[in-house]
Amino acid sequence: MAHITKLSVIVPCYNRLDELIELFPSLEEQTLARDKFEIIVVDDGSNDGTEEFVVNYISDSHISFSFYKQENKGPGAARNLGLENASGDFFIFVDSDVIVPSHWLAEVFDKVNEEHLDAYGGPDKAHESFSPLLKAIDYAMTSFITTGGLRGKKGKKLAKFFPRSFNMGLSKSVYDRIGGFGGLRHGQDIEYSNRIIKSGANVGFIENAYVFHKRRTSLKKFFKQAFNWGVARINLYKLDSNMLEPLHCIPAMATALFLLVLLLTPVSEFNSILTRLMLGSMGFVFCASAIHSVFKYKNIVTPFYVPFTMFFQIFAYGLGFITAFFKRIVLGGAELKGFSKNYYK
Repeated sequence: MAHITKLSVIVPCYNRLDELIELFPSLEEQTLARDKFEIIVVDDGSNDGTEEFVVNYISDSHISFSFYKQENKGPGAARNLGLENASGDFFIFVDSDVIVPSHWLAEVFDKVNEEHLDAYGGPDKAHESFSPLLKAIDYAMTSFITTGGLRGKKGKKLAKFFPRSFNMGLSKSVYDRIGGFGGLRHGQDIEYSNRIIKSGANVGFIENAYVFHKRRTSLKKFFKQAFNWGVARINLYKLDSNMLEPLHCIPAMATALFLLVLLLTPVSEFNSILTRLMLGSMGFVFCASAIHSVFKYKNIVTPFYVPFTMFFQIFAYGLGFITAFFKRIVLGGAELKGFSKNYYK
């Protein structure tokens, strides 16, 4: 990997004006020299005033902003439009629902050059200003119990790490070899990461290049998102079996067992005992996690949400996985879309 000189940060958005209002100031505060990065915002057909806001913001900004708009085609097409218009030699993708710390781009710039990385992935975490629910969702998304460490934390992992589009990047030379994002509605960043890895690129995890990720803002939206992740895993498997590992099947197995035991409980004393053991074990894990979240976030409300977010993540993912498995693997159907309405919201 040659020494990089300029970063192109690509931000796709669709009806996310409220999030861009928070993201842009954090981009303005980057400590990296302003001639070493540019920001490319791609509007995927918003109708909430995004274009007017971004155009006005750009006119007063002291950093390099570019704005492009397309009809609604999805986040992959939006990122590809950004790639086509990027002038840097290293491309970074970040979602609109994040806030970035001031050292973020400087950390990426330095680590990519120091470690000669062709691509990278970074972690996400909750900002201290986030609501208790968002912190509980963050806990579910970063806990080893619910993820097996596959989202990029240093230390033991039970599955391969794939950079995710909320905080990932690749060199222009790798992009020239593999092209842009594919057409998957959900899971397209994993499919893209898989192509990056298979190209032989030197992919690194930059632990200190974290972003503050707001994710979904209600339990209902989080449930739908987790369901889509389960659906996406089967769609990814159909493209390349390398993208399905044993860890990815565990939530589906747990969901199936949970439903089976509850269904059979009324007709069997043995299953009644199993139900009590299962619910007792779940209660212990959720309570221990809730207590741990108090120390992690220094918030006394977050632990009341943690059991729900952990359960929703596992159960919804499992349902999505099982649904897609039967429709695609057993019945041989086409790609399953999951919840696709208002994808960004």
